[in-house]
Amino acid sequence: MTILIDRDQVISGPGLVPSERDLARDLTIGLVNNMPDPALKATERQFMKLLQAAAGPCRIRFHCFSLPSVKRSPEAKWHVESEYSDLSDLKRQKFDGLIVTGAEPVAPELDQEPYWRDLTGLIDWAKANTRSTIWSCLAAHAAVLHLDGIARRPLPAKCHGIFDCDVVTSDPLTSAAPAPLKVSHSRLNEIVENDLVQAGYQVLTRSEEAGVDVFVRQYASRFVFFQGHPEYDALSLQREYLRDIGRYLARERETYPRPPVSYFDAATEEKLLRFEKKAVHQRHPALTNELPGLNLRADIGAGSAAAALFRNWLQYLSVEADASVPACQPKDIGPALGLPKR
Repeated sequence: MTILIDRDQVISGPGLVPSERDLARDLTIGLVNNMPDPALKATERQFMKLLQAAAGPCRIRFHCFSLPSVKRSPEAKWHVESEYSDLSDLKRQKFDGLIVTGAEPVAPELDQEPYWRDLTGLIDWAKANTRSTIWSCLAAHAAVLHLDGIARRPLPAKCHGIFDCDVVTSDPLTSAAPAPLKVSHSRLNEIVENDLVQAGYQVLTRSEEAGVDVFVRQYASRFVFFQGHPEYDALSLQREYLRDIGRYLARERETYPRPPVSYFDAATEEKLLRFEKKAVHQRHPALTNELPGLNLRADIGAGSAAAALFRNWLQYLSVEADASVPACQPKDIGPALGLPKR
């Protein structure tokens, strides 16, 4: 799938995309979307929306990929095969930026996942063939394990909700970011900050409750790691929570899920608590029809963190673009970002 994104429009389809010569001033960005089938299309939309909002005067040639070793339902597999580019096409060219999402774990250890070999090959390729790569959630955990042997640690309970994250290191990526950054997290494991610092990573943001949020490391490519999901829209955590309730009622998981932290309003949390008590005593899939109406808190701030981070990321990619190709951003943006003049 080849898509041209700018501030005003999204053009899909090879016949509608301008030629390579017309795109000399544009950024080429790939999305390797490994999210579970129910979130596959939503993840595409979320990242496309973010890039469009952050593009400014840039145009973005956007390509979608997925690791072939990620297990898919027939419907999701058809979508990937018909709408995504083949992963081999990614490795035949250089990208300005790459975004790699996590995948649903199916093995007890990361290096036992069926997609491990494909993912580590992608990590090694991205170090030399992108200007910057974003590794999200499980992909971030896999990258630091492969690069430096840093193992994630299981949490006593799922980290699930919207958390206030503070900027702890000055960096162009977090320039003009709202304080605090409200970021969605949804994970069963964590990377401990001390392990990262000892291995040479730089932590940019952290949460008192959720721990490390964003961290970076410089190779030939600048690697940016998200433990959270700044791309999530307002309803992403709600969809995950309802999915987990359905799995509990269908006896596909043993424990009833906790509601996301700092997400639903007080009245909704009370209704959900009453529903949980009923579900535990009358466990049956039909109970999903009795789920109460859900209302979110007014202050969740969905998207504000992502808007700042992705705008700064695109600016970084523009500044780092080949000096022979005019960048999308004004010539003086390097000093504004704290970067050396070229």
